[in-house]
Amino acid sequence: MSTSTSATRVPAVEARQLIKTYGDVYALNGMDITVEPGTVFGLLGPNGAGKSSTVKILTTLARPDSGSATVAGHDVLRHPDRVRRAIGVVAQNSGADPVATGRENLQLQGRLYGLGRTDLARRVTELLDRFRLADAADRPVKGYSGGMRRRLDVALGLVHRPEVLFLDEPTTGLDPETRAAMWDEIGRLAGEDGLTVLLTTHYLEEADRLAERIAIVDRGRVVVAGTPDSLKGELRGDAVHVELRGAVGEAGRTLLRGALGGLPGVHEVLVDGRRVSVRADQGAAAMPALLAALERAGVGVATATVARPSLDDVYLRYAGRRYSEAEAEAEGAEDLVLAATGGAR
Repeated sequence: MSTSTSATRVPAVEARQLIKTYGDVYALNGMDITVEPGTVFGLLGPNGAGKSSTVKILTTLARPDSGSATVAGHDVLRHPDRVRRAIGVVAQNSGADPVATGRENLQLQGRLYGLGRTDLARRVTELLDRFRLADAADRPVKGYSGGMRRRLDVALGLVHRPEVLFLDEPTTGLDPETRAAMWDEIGRLAGEDGLTVLLTTHYLEEADRLAERIAIVDRGRVVVAGTPDSLKGELRGDAVHVELRGAVGEAGRTLLRGALGGLPGVHEVLVDGRRVSVRADQGAAAMPALLAALERAGVGVATATVARPSLDDVYLRYAGRRYSEAEAEAEGAEDLVLAATGGAR
């Protein structure tokens, strides 16, 4: 008889049925996530979808109305002090003192976590070098560029060598070149350091490039989770997107779904206003038949494109609307949450 010596790994982060309301607004409505140790996990969704509310609960900055969560094996409600020792947090807004130097900010952070003088000096030097801040280490942070400040924010989150690092929208407001450099550094955190990273983002490309697994968040809950490749792979064939010359009503949507859904090799017809999205086994080959069917239905076409499946298509399938539309809708919901919380996301 053989005995297994392998032990089940405890998730680095686990949340079950988190609910959080602000007045009549549901910021979270049954949020479930599981993050395996040593991975980059992406919470992807538009602003206001519930990503930041989730992070606040997981980092002990807010309490859920109901549900449970653990981080690094510690219950966030019963042992918040243990959770805080085990995590690093990089919030959307910089936490660095703009008057102090980069070195002074790192030293203060280390002292708050109880690092000894020798270990702290070594760690500060290591982080300044790693994040390419050594030349600016003794300059006030108020003179740093946006990219330099963001690198310092990440370094501050790593001073005490946490088990789990939370990055809440880490590249918002950065120019494309600086964003790409930050992506490279985030990738190294898990790949070389074995750190668990939970990343929130509303950038589709960012989640696709960085995260080993993602959870797509919509209206305070996860609508689908998996690896970016597996989620895109579930969508058969190509994505065909057609922009109509004019919007169609409910009767027109029903007519178009019937007309297009009956074509060979065509699946998952979605019609929303002026936009028609279709999955086709061979998008380019199906295009003439699709355009002919639209013409027979008396619908004018402005543009038509064919592409391989993207995370935008995944979002469309599971949330029932395009990502850009969800972002516009979420802005209104976020305004209500901000009003209810006095400006806290």
